[in-house]
Amino acid sequence: MMTTFEIGRKAETVAAAFLQRKGCEILAQNWRTRHCEIDIIARKDAILYFCEVKYRSRPDQGYGMDYVTQAKLRQMTFAADCWIAAHHYEGDYQLAAIEVSGAAFTVTNAITDLS
Repeated sequence: MMTTFEIGRKAETVAAAFLQRKGCEILAQNWRTRHCEIDIIARKDAILYFCEVKYRSRPDQGYGMDYVTQAKLRQMTFAADCWIAAHHYEGDYQLAAIEVSGAAFTVTNAITDLS
């Protein structure tokens, strides 16, 4: 049986592979500071995507996207701003969320431009 940590990492790995198939370059996974974290940072063309990955093993847990609340969007924006400042990035970016579901760890939904 996988630990919660291992489940999260597997969901993030599946989401990163999904982004790569969509033509994205993965710049970082699990980027974190004392104050924030970003699951995946990806780039496609001239846009960075700061991605939150939400995993749900069973349908009775609801949809992963249900957990991308206004509070989560504020946290994501703060984390993106921290990364941008740390890397002196001046280009375009978007917030994104990827839902991974079930025992097979399948990407079931992906949303970009949440800001």
